[in-house]
Amino acid sequence: MNLEEFREYCLSKKGATEDMPFGPETIVFKVMSKLFALTGTDEIPATANLKCDPERAIQLREQYSSIIPGWHMNKKHWNTITLDSELDDRLIMELIDHSYELVAAGLTKGEKEELSK
Repeated sequence: MNLEEFREYCLSKKGATEDMPFGPETIVFKVMSKLFALTGTDEIPATANLKCDPERAIQLREQYSSIIPGWHMNKKHWNTITLDSELDDRLIMELIDHSYELVAAGLTKGEKEELSK
């Protein structure tokens, strides 16, 4: 999966937006007000940080060399994945979905109601 495909898939999620609060070299994807993914615009190979259930995060890191503890993130809850790697696009999309769902589950009641509209 390349960076543009990653971006398009993240933005296809309901309520997803993108922002560059850290400058033009980092794209942040949010559901409502909460971060669910981020990626650099100039990294080669392209990588992305995604939230993950802690137990699953460990399993994924053990199974794939392209998945490591989240760079500049809480390493218990975030993974960094290399996009153009051994990882199948379906797995990357599943990991994006998983991150989105974890973050969406933690939204406030009002945000959840707004998202469901």
